[in-house]
Amino acid sequence: MTDALAHVANLPGVSEAVNDARTAVDRLLGHRILRRKSAAVSTESALRGARASAVLEGASITLDELRTTENPHDPVVQGALRVSAEMGTLTETWRQAPRQVLARLHVLAAADAVDSADLGRPRAEDAPVKDLLGLGDPPPPAEAAARLDTLSGLLTAPTKAPALVVAAVVHGELLTLRPFGWGDGIVARAAQRITLVARGLDPKSLVAPEIGHAELADEYAEALRAYASGTSEGVASWVRHCATATATAARDAQAICEALMRG
Repeated sequence: MTDALAHVANLPGVSEAVNDARTAVDRLLGHRILRRKSAAVSTESALRGARASAVLEGASITLDELRTTENPHDPVVQGALRVSAEMGTLTETWRQAPRQVLARLHVLAAADAVDSADLGRPRAEDAPVKDLLGLGDPPPPAEAAARLDTLSGLLTAPTKAPALVVAAVVHGELLTLRPFGWGDGIVARAAQRITLVARGLDPKSLVAPEIGHAELADEYAEALRAYASGTSEGVASWVRHCATATATAARDAQAICEALMRG
């Protein structure tokens, strides 16, 4: 059987970008504060990641506002927080049944925004689709469903591709397909992070790539459009961006560790 994900890993510039990101993550994982306070770093990273994902989904909220507002009214912010809070419980299921996890992520992301009958369900033919990143029209529902099946098959099959490559493809596919029509960005970014945890790059969920995507927001949209083009160059550009975003997020988590060291 052809290892399509390994083929992506061999595209120009991907290996170097992945190695750079891996080095940044490994440097973080070696920080001595994690022997005592890894849970605190993970919690802070989750909050920052939720805020970043919400902003990329069109919300306007600062980290200070998120800390001091008990129940933010913005459904995007609420959805991102719910997803972030439950992400850690979905890792095992993701390894075996990714479609089930995607449905659950959409339930969490969109609970305050869409009809309950549509939660966790693929969008209908005439359903509106948010396009915050200028990707253009998504594939029709039947094509999106078929590609989700393909993605699910890739995720449950053996591959030699690094976790970063697999996570980037998951993220890129989900935002290209926009299978639900609302909250797809929150779902896609959560799926990327779950993949990094499930495949061992970041077992304690200390790194929030959402932060890197938000810091590189212009590049994020451009790289996604390149991925959606379907060309080898476009896919490589997207994976390199995801690696850079992950390295950026690892450095952010390193700063959290340093702040905890200072007390």
